[in-house]
Amino acid sequence: MAKGENENIIPINIEDEMRGAYIDYSMSVIVSRALPDVRDGLKPVHRRVLYGMLDLGVTYNKSYKKSARIVGEVLGKYHPHGDSSVYDTMVRMAQDWSLRYPLVDGQGNFGSIDGDSPAAMRYTEARLKRISDELLSDINKSTVDFQPNFDDSLKEPEVLPARLPNLLINGASGIAVGMATNMPPHNLTEVVNGTIAYIDNNEITIPELMTHITAPDFPTGGVIYGFQGVKSAFETGRGRVVMRAKATIETTKTGREQIIVTEIPYMVNKAAMIEKTAGLVNEKKIEGISDIRDESDRKGLRIVYELKKDAVGNIVLNNLFKYTALQSSFGVNNVALVKGRPRTLNLKEIIKYYVEHRHEVVVRRTQYELAEAEKRAHILEGYLIALDNLDEVIALIRASRDPELAKNSLIEKFALSEIQAKAILDMRLQRLTGMEREKIQNEYAELKKLIDHLNAILNSEEMRMDIIKEELEEVREKFGDDRRTEIVHSADDFDVEDFIPNEEMVITVSHEGYIKRTLLSEYRTQGRGGVGSRGASSKEDDFTELMFVASAHNFLLIFTEMGRVFWKRVYEVPEGSKTAKGRAIQNLINIEQGDKIRSIVNVKDLRDEDYVNNNYLMMVTTKGVVKKTILSAYSRPRQGGINAISINEGDRLLDVALTSGNDFIMLGTKAGQAIRFNEEDVRAMGRTATGVRGVTLADDQDEVIGMVAVNSEEEANILVVSENGFGKRSLMSDYRITKRGGKGVRAMNITEKTGKLVALNEVVDTDDLMIITKSGITIRMSVDGLRVMGRATQGVKLIRLQEGDEIASIERVQQLEEVVDLENVEGELPAESAEGNESNEAVDNTDENSETEEN
Repeated sequence: MAKGENENIIPINIEDEMRGAYIDYSMSVIVSRALPDVRDGLKPVHRRVLYGMLDLGVTYNKSYKKSARIVGEVLGKYHPHGDSSVYDTMVRMAQDWSLRYPLVDGQGNFGSIDGDSPAAMRYTEARLKRISDELLSDINKSTVDFQPNFDDSLKEPEVLPARLPNLLINGASGIAVGMATNMPPHNLTEVVNGTIAYIDNNEITIPELMTHITAPDFPTGGVIYGFQGVKSAFETGRGRVVMRAKATIETTKTGREQIIVTEIPYMVNKAAMIEKTAGLVNEKKIEGISDIRDESDRKGLRIVYELKKDAVGNIVLNNLFKYTALQSSFGVNNVALVKGRPRTLNLKEIIKYYVEHRHEVVVRRTQYELAEAEKRAHILEGYLIALDNLDEVIALIRASRDPELAKNSLIEKFALSEIQAKAILDMRLQRLTGMEREKIQNEYAELKKLIDHLNAILNSEEMRMDIIKEELEEVREKFGDDRRTEIVHSADDFDVEDFIPNEEMVITVSHEGYIKRTLLSEYRTQGRGGVGSRGASSKEDDFTELMFVASAHNFLLIFTEMGRVFWKRVYEVPEGSKTAKGRAIQNLINIEQGDKIRSIVNVKDLRDEDYVNNNYLMMVTTKGVVKKTILSAYSRPRQGGINAISINEGDRLLDVALTSGNDFIMLGTKAGQAIRFNEEDVRAMGRTATGVRGVTLADDQDEVIGMVAVNSEEEANILVVSENGFGKRSLMSDYRITKRGGKGVRAMNITEKTGKLVALNEVVDTDDLMIITKSGITIRMSVDGLRVMGRATQGVKLIRLQEGDEIASIERVQQLEEVVDLENVEGELPAESAEGNESNEAVDNTDENSETEEN
């Protein structure tokens, strides 16, 4: 050949070529080899084996044929790969310890649970199981699409009609490229019940489906230990199901115990497990076993572990579960092909796609049957015309020179179609008898009814769904059975809160950082002006700084003055008596040195999406900066906490409140001022934002002392308390709404007698007040004992303070039905009123545009 002749060299990038070739190979493995189709639960090789056996005629009611014959049929027609891949597939579909509902009926040696190989294909025989007929039913009624086989000489089905949800009842496993699938088998009765429940209610939730489909059901029985993995697998498509052997401990006549195993976990090789266990016994890793015997026979599996005289059966059994395959796990990974693409599916999605497939099958089958019925009815109509005009038809046929002329004459004379004319010419003479005529008329009448019924089905989705349900119920009646695998709940299935009463608790945090929870019932109700009873013993210079009431199951969001937030459940807080000091909070959360708790927000449930997406956290700093952030930003607990707000230098977080997004926010300052504005004035910001100005302070010494967030002002009153024990409540409406950032209006007439403001709270008549002093004294009193006064008054004496003592904190609690205990009350002080100083003078130098924008 001359140089350059017929040359066609195309330079390509080897990296691109390898990438493209590998992607093609990967997709081929994913779609055409390793993953099952969500509709019939079969991989191509399984589908080809079943269809090949149907093609060969080895159905459940026919005689067995040699496996080699079947393998040759499948290889030659549909699956041009190694014969071992086809035979191994057929063998597995015949093993009752591999498939929950075997699809092939094998005769001969098809292996064993000990891992023994099956006999060669020339020795074994097989045919389809009866249940396989349900997978292949109606395949010849145009219910599924067919595609060309490997050499375009034949057609093979893309999917089987599958009258039963095979993917769920038999599961699947396979390793593709970059992905794998491992789906457990389930009980047919449960799956059918769950599928029918889905058809009845497409909005059914997975927990509701789980009342029908409780858990996987393995062919080897055994026990599912723990339900969390099952729940995760059903809800997400991924989970770890722990399986255990079914074992009992019996005592022999000699007094020794023995462990009898009658069922082992799915996919465990019995012989290999026994061999490994014997090795562990010899190595002294498992002690207390003197002998292991495999007493399995055709009646069932039985493994006996003889124990030594001093061995305790339960301890040995737990060690067997720990170190051997008597306990193993099934890693659920529900990956299947949906419209040719691999997807991870939860339980509801698997059922949904199966029902969609069955719906399409029913529609296509009905269309096919309708077309066939209409064809037959068309011919019968021709017969009836011929019988009604019998003499003319006979004369016309006798007068015709040939069949073609006779056919054309019939068409012209009686307005028949070519099909009808041909059918009349092919009619046997015996059909002309009176009885045969009656049969034709009856058949035609039945066909008309059938056609009307089939049209009704095509016009009604409800009827089609009823048909799917009826067919599923038929399958359940034929093949449904009881569960083989038991479910035993483990400790992980029980949430610790299930064992903790959801009681009301008082959470107390001291100035030095000690925290505890105490039953609310421990605190006694006293009259106003009482000296109180000791509520917390604390070391010198320490005092109770924060106190509030929460239910034991609630979540606590713990905010520090440096802007960090930590999570705790109420029941995780150490319990202590009313006089106990509590436990250092540094031992419960990873709080930095020098930081301290400023606010604890009681949240009902961080796992409820509607709740966390419709509530906000409003924060305020001592320098008057406010910030609003959606609760969902704080709904993912971390052990080390997260940043809740960015704090400016010289500032610190004062308080945090849970809000609805439409609340009124009220801030009180040490100088006796208060500002009230709409929460909507503060735009929602990110978790790490700094915030905007909420109130303008009087001077550098002034600071915010409290925040109130209320949704309605109808019944709410505002309580303010000064450091020297004076307090009062005023109507919420006395504090007019302004824009955020102003100086506010007077909340209390501040004098040397009253001292600076220390608290601002929202209260109603049914509340109680918990007053805490810096020396640790607490008193509980009813709010309805305090009458409503003007906002600028001085108030009344709430508590008799010892010399040098001051009020540290005021908390509102729900009033309980308790007997007033006056044993420790040393007298009451008369109400010291300063109503003479009452004034409505307002200080309202509002600076609406003053903001500290987020960084």
